[in-house]
Amino acid sequence: MYKHNLKQLEFENFNLPFDGKLRSDNRWVKLAKFIPWEEFEVAYAKNLSGSGLGPPAMSVRIALGALIIKEKLGTPDEETVEQIRENPYLQYFLGFTDYRDEEPFHPTMFVHFRKRFGKKAICKIIESVNQKAIAAKKKTKNDDKGDSDSGGSGTGGEPNQGKLLIDATCTPADITFPTDLKILNEARKTSEKIIDILHSPHRGKVKKPRTYRKKARKQFLAIAKSKKVSKSKMRKAIRQQLGYLGRNLKTIDKLSQITSLLRLKKRMYKLLLVISEVYRQQKWMYDQKVKRIDDRIVNIYQPHVRPIKRGKAGAATEFGAKISVSAIDGYCFLDRLSWDAYNESADLIEQAEAYKDRFGCYPTSIHADKIYRTRGNNKFCKKHGIRLSGPALGRPPSNTEERKAVQKQVRQDELDRIPIEGKFGQGKRRFSLSKIMSKLECTSETAIAVVFLVMNLEKWLKSLLLSLFFLLHRFRFNDNSYLQGPQSSSRAYQFAVIGTQVGP
Repeated sequence: MYKHNLKQLEFENFNLPFDGKLRSDNRWVKLAKFIPWEEFEVAYAKNLSGSGLGPPAMSVRIALGALIIKEKLGTPDEETVEQIRENPYLQYFLGFTDYRDEEPFHPTMFVHFRKRFGKKAICKIIESVNQKAIAAKKKTKNDDKGDSDSGGSGTGGEPNQGKLLIDATCTPADITFPTDLKILNEARKTSEKIIDILHSPHRGKVKKPRTYRKKARKQFLAIAKSKKVSKSKMRKAIRQQLGYLGRNLKTIDKLSQITSLLRLKKRMYKLLLVISEVYRQQKWMYDQKVKRIDDRIVNIYQPHVRPIKRGKAGAATEFGAKISVSAIDGYCFLDRLSWDAYNESADLIEQAEAYKDRFGCYPTSIHADKIYRTRGNNKFCKKHGIRLSGPALGRPPSNTEERKAVQKQVRQDELDRIPIEGKFGQGKRRFSLSKIMSKLECTSETAIAVVFLVMNLEKWLKSLLLSLFFLLHRFRFNDNSYLQGPQSSSRAYQFAVIGTQVGP
């Protein structure tokens, strides 16, 4: 069952105790007015079971609004629920009709909210919000008609317009720094738990197989606590842990003949499959004396996480999802999310085509770092009249003036590319992009996408406030007859936020 509460409330109709009233200039009231909640209901309802059993599912406004509140406030699940319970503005944002001094839902519902939306649904929401925000910005930007961005013409005949900023980064997962010895030790401890579960029905009847857990832990700590470990000692420690893990896996195979593996819970059975693959990978790397293997597992609790080589000074390797992002007028689009490492230069053509699908033309210029300046990308940009930032391939011009002009343009391109780096900094410092706390693959992808949704909403809210001040200034000094009476400021606000003309 599913019931929605998408009817937009007026803040005057929200019931507060002691005859209180909500302020119309509150940020949550403003934010609730221009989010098109009804457009996201279809995508949300598709992921519900539709069996008709049980209580009705919570509406898309409650589910999406709760994720936005959590990311905007930067609070854990439990604290977010408490904030909603205590704050009437947050309850109004979620579509409640009156203030309720009780938990709106259990904190564990956040996991279900992330599963129901998924990355694709959140990306569609980002597309919808960004399209409206950029269209409203272009509509109110009257003094930029002669912008120098309108340059060459694409093959479709439409003149190229705008700047496209693209870049890629890694969103680290909340895992400990992985080493082969650490991973084997965690796999060994998990295998010992599985042996205890499978042997528990036969306690007193069948002798419990030996696991040597105390000896294995002692040997692990002897190496883990050492400041410096030679390669030979580390290799010996890995061999020891491989031996204990291999022995435990054989024991589990024998116990499965007298005790069904159905006794294991779903999570524990998944861990059994993961540690079996960990043993295979680590055994192969030990035998081959190499440190690399495809689809390498670096955490048994999050086996989808992969190492991403970034080449940064602070962390040459990060562990999480790699994302490709494009920024247009300060609004970010999540173009690609992958748990496997990839070369982001291959995304340039797709991002340029996505720009054309959104706005009907190619950008005038694409601003990216050096890795994007490949021969294939240069050929594509030249074909469609797009200027790719940075110096052209080959030798610099021999003429001094031309060389200085190229250097000046390169410098300006680097300055124009700064905003997308700022967006990554905002996501990782202000929001949770620097450490994704979700554990599942699908919930982690949703959490990453929600960060960009909240950043775009904040950008839109700030731009609307600027538009409001601009309109009030214009109406006061240029067109006093347009808005009259004590409600002039509210009418200007309605014009700026909703984008509809309000009569006198």
